[in-house]
Amino acid sequence: MATILRFAARDLRGGLGGYWIFLACIALGVAAIAGVGSVAGGLQDGLAREGRTILGGDAAFSVMNTEPPPAAQAFLAERGRVSSVGTLRAMGRAADGAAGLIDIKAVDAAYPLSGSVTLDPPQSLVAALEERGGRFGIVADAALPARLGLKVGDTLAIGTGQFQLRAILTREPDKLAGGIALGPRVLMSRAALDGSGLLQPGSLVRWTTRVLLRSGSDAPVSTEALDRFVAAAKAAFPESGWEARTRNNVSPEFDRNLARFTQFLTLVGLTALIVGGVGVANAVQATVERKRTSLAVMKALGATGGTVFAVSLTAVLAVAALGIAAGLAVGAALPYLAVILFGTVIPFPLVATIVPSALGLGALYGLLTALAFSLGALGRAHDIPVSALFRDAVEPGRHRLRPRYRAAVLAAGLALAGVTVLFAADRRLAGLYVGATIVVFLLLRGVAAGLMALARVAPHARSLPLRLAVANMHRPGALTPSVVLSLGLGLTLLVTLTLIDVNIRDQLTHTAAGKTPSFFFVDIPNRAQGDFDAFMKTHAPDAVMQEVPMMRGRITALNGEPVEKVKAAQDAAWVLEGDRGITFQDGVPEGSKLVAGAWWPKDYNGPPLVSFDRKLADGIGLKLGDSVSVNVLGRTVTARIANLRQIDWESFGINFVMVFSPNTFRGAPHMLLATAAFPDGGDQTRELTLLKDVAAAFPTITAVRVKDALDAINALVGRLALAIRGASGVAVAASILVLAGAIAAGRRSRIYDAVVLKVLGATRGRLLTAYLIEYGLLGLATAIFGVLAGTGAAWFIVTRVMHFDFGFAWGPALTAAVVAFLLTIALGLLGTWRILGQKPAGFLRAQ
Repeated sequence: MATILRFAARDLRGGLGGYWIFLACIALGVAAIAGVGSVAGGLQDGLAREGRTILGGDAAFSVMNTEPPPAAQAFLAERGRVSSVGTLRAMGRAADGAAGLIDIKAVDAAYPLSGSVTLDPPQSLVAALEERGGRFGIVADAALPARLGLKVGDTLAIGTGQFQLRAILTREPDKLAGGIALGPRVLMSRAALDGSGLLQPGSLVRWTTRVLLRSGSDAPVSTEALDRFVAAAKAAFPESGWEARTRNNVSPEFDRNLARFTQFLTLVGLTALIVGGVGVANAVQATVERKRTSLAVMKALGATGGTVFAVSLTAVLAVAALGIAAGLAVGAALPYLAVILFGTVIPFPLVATIVPSALGLGALYGLLTALAFSLGALGRAHDIPVSALFRDAVEPGRHRLRPRYRAAVLAAGLALAGVTVLFAADRRLAGLYVGATIVVFLLLRGVAAGLMALARVAPHARSLPLRLAVANMHRPGALTPSVVLSLGLGLTLLVTLTLIDVNIRDQLTHTAAGKTPSFFFVDIPNRAQGDFDAFMKTHAPDAVMQEVPMMRGRITALNGEPVEKVKAAQDAAWVLEGDRGITFQDGVPEGSKLVAGAWWPKDYNGPPLVSFDRKLADGIGLKLGDSVSVNVLGRTVTARIANLRQIDWESFGINFVMVFSPNTFRGAPHMLLATAAFPDGGDQTRELTLLKDVAAAFPTITAVRVKDALDAINALVGRLALAIRGASGVAVAASILVLAGAIAAGRRSRIYDAVVLKVLGATRGRLLTAYLIEYGLLGLATAIFGVLAGTGAAWFIVTRVMHFDFGFAWGPALTAAVVAFLLTIALGLLGTWRILGQKPAGFLRAQ
């Protein structure tokens, strides 16, 4: 071992030589994986540290429609400080009639229990919200005055009340706990909400009671004590319908989405590492070829093939360690850079910290990639005789790897695939990724082999440059495998992500005139239904209206088993968390298709029945005849599944996961939900006018303009897409590195060919044309494959994983293909420019 280490050190003493591309590829991939994991770890750490402030206390108990009973409130108050808030959506109306959707949070005097509210101009929240001169005050996010043309001191009508804007809300400590906001935040007092006319039986109001537990010291209570408290509260009031959250799980859905997004970006980074693996293989192969004289001398002096392999492997591992260390340094620094550069705009509490698990995973991926792609090239020298090593320059030998090296390559590849699946949050997705990567890799190898075979049997062209270009594509040491593998993988990933992004945006923005609603109208009182219908017939006579009763309920048990014990599929778990919209009606809802069971009769009056979405039922383990328990208005209703439906969610129409038989909620207070769709799709002027008129005529009805909601969602999707593009850019950068490395590795043989051809009379122009044709053919073939493979992968993900309709976007896909085509030509010509300038006499004298 000492001898091997000494020879490896001497091998590297003269510099890294051809290992620079190897080093860069490993460092780039490891940095991407470690950086993504470090940022995600920083977000999770930030949520853990700020969980008390974000949640608004140690624990929060929320319920829809009705406030917790006095006994429950007293139970919570006995154990700590409490604060109750009510959240709902409503319409805000300026003095000039301009109207807009707002997110209201009604707070009590104890709010906030943790953290602080910051206002502009500075003042206490209690003073800003108090009643003065018969009007309560409100504070609002800066977006509200910008939308409605207000300034501090102006009056805003909300519901049936008039409120004065006293300050701009610059900091809301528990903002993240509210989820995605469709309108600007408005804070008001509980007394102000009572006087707004918005609180009616069945109104969609979420009441949340936050608790700051007494611990006997300044430190928060322990996690164990907190869990015992929540369990005791649920046991004491089993029919409360509470949705409980603690500072340790502020948002399980956010945690799950963060884990999925982190995994997705990690897989993209791993793709960059695998693309770089091609560069690793090229670099190691080129190094072995370049040092064949040294290896031959070692064998001539008595070194065994195993010793030669061990020395070369040690040198490669040393270089890999340098690349991994550089990548880890960049990955570890990424959270700190994010805080410095974007700390003020990131909407989440990101804590810059070292995340050992993320760095360890990045290092493991880097090591396994280096081994998987270098062992084959290193094992090649084991059985090559000394004479063959000297003769490889003109007559490359063909050697099969010994079984031990083939087994080592296979073991490293399986280990890389196993680690990818083992450490994945979604192992199914990771398994699909591994399978797809192997398929694409094999296909690219097949494409490269096919191009070389076609070039080999192609008829000789009369044109000398074309004949040279075709010969270069299949001669020994040809760039064909390297170009196709490296650029093909990167382009396939880029096209896949681009088409997925385009299809997601298309699903969010696609509308069908007369079918896709322009408006959702929420909280329409039963008694006002006739007046509202008459109003819409007058102001929007051509609008297609749809109205259904709507309530909110939370699933508490499936077949008598509490939902906390149900193991749901990851894409269906959300239905068991929080409140869901529910309805009841006699017939099958529009936009739904019955796929199992039968609908109840129109005059059904038996035990409660429910219709369930089929996909979600499969995800949480329900079938026909099973029972579902739902807490509605503080009461638990258990219904039997009578049928399953397939729902067209993309229509944006009124659809519910659960539709109950009408007798289930006979006599229960509820509101109506309505949609309005214009035959011509509507236009902004008409929609804004109708929005203003509805807000003036029905101040307690909330109108949600679909385009505004989609804009808010699109903004979020845009930020996610930016992160995805950044990660995919790393893979493309790795492709460029590998391509540049392949061209550099073949430079010596290209110079030799160019010099010989020049001696035989070839001109620089003819050689340049030959190289241009060669790189153009390789780039074209790779671009075609990348577009086809990327389209296939995107189609599978969009249709089979996301369950959307797929549409091919010619523009982005062809743009990526053209860029890849031009990139291949540009890098190829850049690498050969110095070759064309080589003087034959000087080169031949040096040989």
